[in-house]
Amino acid sequence: MASPSIASATDRAPVTWRTVCRLALMVVVLLFLIVPHLCYRAVGRPSPMVMAFLNTAGWIAGLRIRTTGTRLRRDVLFVSNHVSWLDILALGGAARSAFVSKAEVETTPLVGWLADQNHTVYIQREAKREIHNQTNALRSALAQGRPVTLFPEGTTGPGDGLLPFRPSLLQAVIPTPPRLQVQPVFLDYGEDAPDIAWLDPESGLDNFKRMLARRRPIALTIHYLDPLPDEMESDRKLLAEAARSAIVARMETARPSATARHRL
Repeated sequence: MASPSIASATDRAPVTWRTVCRLALMVVVLLFLIVPHLCYRAVGRPSPMVMAFLNTAGWIAGLRIRTTGTRLRRDVLFVSNHVSWLDILALGGAARSAFVSKAEVETTPLVGWLADQNHTVYIQREAKREIHNQTNALRSALAQGRPVTLFPEGTTGPGDGLLPFRPSLLQAVIPTPPRLQVQPVFLDYGEDAPDIAWLDPESGLDNFKRMLARRRPIALTIHYLDPLPDEMESDRKLLAEAARSAIVARMETARPSATARHRL
């Protein structure tokens, strides 16, 4: 039986009153925070308004977040599974994290501007000639100490399992910069994960509308797992395998029946 997200993906998501109200609230919050945000930027100071917007937008969208484990505050690359655009609101707000994103996001109206405000690092995953510049961009972002999140699946997954990790996306941290730690993160949407997941052929707009139209809150547990041992950080394949194994192990602990078929 197809997951709800796949089964409904071929139908255009309707615009409901709940969708309109939630979107309107997000716009109001953005307009309220944008002036103080630009003031912080004008004087060269980090803006807390970005985190405030992501947290509030997530709550408006229905996210109800709890966390387990110890989150590293600085000098950390979070390596996480990827289920939905909601992941950005969750980790950007709760972990104060910037993100590594595909280059197309930068040119998307409004979304690209919002991503810029959170210091997003853009990469062209198929452009081998740009690898050197992309590596330098990510290493420069990490050198500033701020947390950065990478989704090594390279796309959104089914939520109840993991896609293969792409070791090439981790090349930028090999060799690992001084003081940097790599911390796996499991974003756990519980039994609702297959419905939350944004999968082809559903468009991003339809997924956005479908999530905002949900009646029930979206429970998300962010599991901060133990940082990877230093010896795993010398080779991108070892690093990818270690991070994926850690997330799969926590997945099976949280939902053993749902993840048994996704073992390594």
